[in-house]
Amino acid sequence: MLGLLLIYFIGKNFYELADDYEKSKWGFAILGVVSYYLGTFLGGIILSIILEISGTNSLDDINSMLVSLIALPFGLLSCIGLYFILKRNWEKNREATESIIDNIGKGDHSDDN
Repeated sequence: MLGLLLIYFIGKNFYELADDYEKSKWGFAILGVVSYYLGTFLGGIILSIILEISGTNSLDDINSMLVSLIALPFGLLSCIGLYFILKRNWEKNREATESIIDNIGKGDHSDDN
């Protein structure tokens, strides 16, 4: 149940971000959720590699709920990272577009000496 709430809020934040910058709302909401799951998947792989190298325990001996809790920060960090990357890039593009529109609106009268 808590996982569904987490997915809802991740999707909602990406949906609102895409709406603010006039991008595909549902596409980026789904991308945000996929980035979360990719991050948890990579976190699980990293955890299993560390456990195999250390030789202390096998991943089979650890409770699956514990593995999920350990992988959770990896998913959240990947999701937050993607969110800020998208926001920064879209903000730069918006500023560049507004700058071009402002220059066209004012007219380039550099020959008027």
